[in-house]
Amino acid sequence: MQKEANMQEEKGVQKKPTNPLHGMTLEKILIILVDHYGWEELGERINIRCFKMDSSIGSSLKFLRKTDWARAKVEKLYIDSIKKFK
Repeated sequence: MQKEANMQEEKGVQKKPTNPLHGMTLEKILIILVDHYGWEELGERINIRCFKMDSSIGSSLKFLRKTDWARAKVEKLYIDSIKKFK
């Protein structure tokens, strides 16, 4: 397998990442979701206090970086919504 990957690299062929979160930071994801849904709808879709009261990118990022279950919900919403963004 490694030989095959090396041969593809030598030919200039690169595989595209299949992970939709590849290259995306949590901040980029959150900004895209807020731009698309707005804070109010985002708070309805994901019941997180920082989306419902005194919402800001900074405070939301601080919470999401500490709280795995909340980050997972945000990432899932982003993945589920990707088609709407294109």
